[in-house]
Amino acid sequence: MTAAPERRRVRVAARRVVATDVVALDLAPVDGMPLPDWEPGAHVDLEVAPGTERQYSLVTTTTEGHWRIAVLREPDGRGGSLAVHDGFVVGVEVVVAGPRNHFGFDPTRPAVFVAGGIGITPLVAMIDAAERAGTPWELHYAGRSRSRMAFVDELVAAHPDRVVLAAADEHPRVNVIGLLAEPRDAVVYCCGPRGLMDAVESAAAHWPAGSVRVERFEPAADVDAPGEPFEVELAVTGVTVSVPADRTLLEVAEEAGAFVLSSCREGTCGTCETPVLEGSVEHRDTVLSPEEQADDRTMMVCVSRARRGCPRLVLEL
Repeated sequence: MTAAPERRRVRVAARRVVATDVVALDLAPVDGMPLPDWEPGAHVDLEVAPGTERQYSLVTTTTEGHWRIAVLREPDGRGGSLAVHDGFVVGVEVVVAGPRNHFGFDPTRPAVFVAGGIGITPLVAMIDAAERAGTPWELHYAGRSRSRMAFVDELVAAHPDRVVLAAADEHPRVNVIGLLAEPRDAVVYCCGPRGLMDAVESAAAHWPAGSVRVERFEPAADVDAPGEPFEVELAVTGVTVSVPADRTLLEVAEEAGAFVLSSCREGTCGTCETPVLEGSVEHRDTVLSPEEQADDRTMMVCVSRARRGCPRLVLEL
């Protein structure tokens, strides 16, 4: 099972507006001890209210002694972004856990970055890393308007020949079919709205396996689809439980006394990733790659279930 990420108290050391409805926060350790190292693509779990966490990508590797996140205000969201925008001012202390990374960057291969809106955040760190490593890269950045695209001015100023903008009020939208029509010796990294990521995965379906990596912070479309009841043997505790069609494996395992790390409870953060010892899984998360899901070595127990026709799973719980 995934190890518990380190939890730290941090202070909001700086705050600035980086686009319409987007604020960047610099988080510094309260105890003065160095924050954990991290790699591009990593994110942290930020406690936005007691017992409530939200996941935010770490933005840049060039800051020293603190982490930087950027948060889009979403009035119709679940409340996390409103708490950050309205209450996380300079000097406020908060709790973070992590970092964790399911969106790793490979500096040995050329990179095609595709961002939509606030999805630019993990890609900024990858661009920093690509520049340091001398990795060829290009960025295709879409947004509703230039004023709503975080970090756009600094990216264009620093890399005018590598950044292609697709602000809806100024430019045509990103032509992902044309962009990805011919497979290249490159990795495509995409983060943004579900429609953009779905389009990228579809357009690059003929590329070699492992050539497309996406980061999703919203549940899969089928996360609440009806399921079938199944049994789960918790190999560590020696208990076998029954999971009804209308409940999650995580809920039932917790009631049976199993210790399961969890955070988002909707298949987006990766905290509850659990080894699968036997059985076939119907994966409903947005964390594992298609190749990892096909391997059935691990599953996110907050949303995934036994595949239809597989009556029993054995998990390392």
